[in-house]
Amino acid sequence: MPFWDKNIETVKEDRLEKLQLKRLKNIVRYCYKRVPFYRKKFDDLNLRVDDIKSLDDIKKIPFTTKNDLRNNYPFNMLAVPFSKIVRVHASSGTTGKPTVVAYTRNDIEIWTDLMARELYMVGVTRNDTIQIIYNYAFFTGGFGFTQGAERIGAAVIPAGVGNTKKQIQVMSDFGVTAFTSTPSYALHVAEIMEEIDINKNDLNLRIGIFGAEPWSESIRRRIENSFDIDAYDNYGLSEIIGPGVCIECEEKNGMHIWHDHFLPEIIDKEGNESDKGELILTTLTKEGMPLLRYKTGDITSFIEGRCSCGRTHRRISKIKGRVDDMLIIKGVNVFPSQIENIIMKFPEIGDNYQIIIGRKHQIDTLSLRIEVTPEIFTGSDIKLRELKEKIEEELKSGLDVGVKVELVEPMSIERCIGKAKRVLDLREKL
Repeated sequence: MPFWDKNIETVKEDRLEKLQLKRLKNIVRYCYKRVPFYRKKFDDLNLRVDDIKSLDDIKKIPFTTKNDLRNNYPFNMLAVPFSKIVRVHASSGTTGKPTVVAYTRNDIEIWTDLMARELYMVGVTRNDTIQIIYNYAFFTGGFGFTQGAERIGAAVIPAGVGNTKKQIQVMSDFGVTAFTSTPSYALHVAEIMEEIDINKNDLNLRIGIFGAEPWSESIRRRIENSFDIDAYDNYGLSEIIGPGVCIECEEKNGMHIWHDHFLPEIIDKEGNESDKGELILTTLTKEGMPLLRYKTGDITSFIEGRCSCGRTHRRISKIKGRVDDMLIIKGVNVFPSQIENIIMKFPEIGDNYQIIIGRKHQIDTLSLRIEVTPEIFTGSDIKLRELKEKIEEELKSGLDVGVKVELVEPMSIERCIGKAKRVLDLREKL
């Protein structure tokens, strides 16, 4: 079993908790002293730094939200003078002001080391060539993977996004052994490979690391079969550090959160501790822009028990979706990932689909446009109708709500270069 730092990855739980508590006390004191936003939050609640005596006392601290970051745009959340900042990243800001994150030199070092830890964990070594198919603009993904791979000594191809045929050519010509992208884009690469008659056996790929959007076990199997690789899920967010928060080990049974740098919680809708719900993260070692109890908006659950890989850092399940992605159809809560998990079990289904939310007689409706394989689409109308009925039955059984399904020809649904846009909400247009 390969370890980047065996001492910390397999540290005993009691020692890990002591380290967490020491760092939690330090970061709380640090935030109170250096960030006016947190000082006011504490003072308004008559909460003192010395009130945080145990890990459980973190519940006394108020949550930090994305709106808090936007309201303090661009740099009012900094804990250091701007002269100490060596890197700035930001979100796209498509729903308002972007969220800005800033890094000191030490932050970059920690981030790089965590990414090396993750890549080494899934088998990337100095003998590998890794193609990074992420944006290199404000997005943290491309930079994080580049830093970690270079720390290991792997050869990095900073391919960026788009130009899929060129991506495949690079994979083939440069002998790429590992790549990282969104899972939806990986499936698109597989589609184009088939279109230009490139076989998976023509490539040297063996490892794929995917994230930035929820994806199901069914999608994992499709990706692994399409490229003949092991596909691993990883998770991160720019506000916390970028990629590098957690990743799957070779067991592929949950993602290990690095508890020496992040303190995770899971809360329910009322903000109480829960086994399943929204992930809350506190940065324990970040200097430039530390965050206390940040509401990620991502839905997950803790996986109990010790992982057989030997790592002692607690695991979370695959991200189920986002709090704001949850659909409420006729009083039933539905996540897009639930839909994907059901439909992708059908071998006749292609790699792309679209969830359409509408409204009829003041009642929300749910329908799906799903691409099928060429063989099914050009085959018997009877088989196509039978497949449609089977999918609708499975969706009704699995979601407890009726879904109208439309089966469409391959490549008829628009592809996205970055994160997949699965949900089309037509309610505001009605």
